[in-house]
Amino acid sequence: MQFNRMIAFYKAIGDPTRLRIVALLRDQKLHGQAIAGKLGLKPPTITHHIDKLREVGLVKESRVKNTIYFSLEKKVLESQASALLSFGKAGLSKLPEISEEERMKILAHFFYADGKLKTIPAQRKKRMVVMAQLVKGLNFGTIYSEKEVSDYLENFYADYATLRRELIVYQFMYRKNGNYEMNPPELWG
Repeated sequence: MQFNRMIAFYKAIGDPTRLRIVALLRDQKLHGQAIAGKLGLKPPTITHHIDKLREVGLVKESRVKNTIYFSLEKKVLESQASALLSFGKAGLSKLPEISEEERMKILAHFFYADGKLKTIPAQRKKRMVVMAQLVKGLNFGTIYSEKEVSDYLENFYADYATLRRELIVYQFMYRKNGNYEMNPPELWG
């Protein structure tokens, strides 16, 4: 998922030492000892930070005899910057374009008259419409416990855990430490 890759990338470069390593590798290849010497750190510390940068694809390595040189993957940096600038625009996190008539048909098909959900749609577009309907009873700016979200969703469908997970997967809500909060509609999708 693009959103999770972006989070991992910015977490990886969100460390001052890693940013300094990125700056050092911007125009040159360096081995671990050279990086450690320039930053005044021990080689194991550099190895740890290089591993974090490598996990997100920002650093690549090449071997010359017994020495491993590190270089910056500028295309990864550029693509992440581009993804950040386009975040919230069409394609990354927007609800599918559908008419009000089509939306009403989807809701009528998947909800009983009493407001309970019949089944979770398999098709993404229909699932997004259903999820958007479910979150209408939740408030922006309110932090909900997992139990509160589960209790709310159980009013609509017996498998509230799946619904709760879908709200996170499709970024209707954000979860941290067992607490849930609504994302703005621009991030849904």
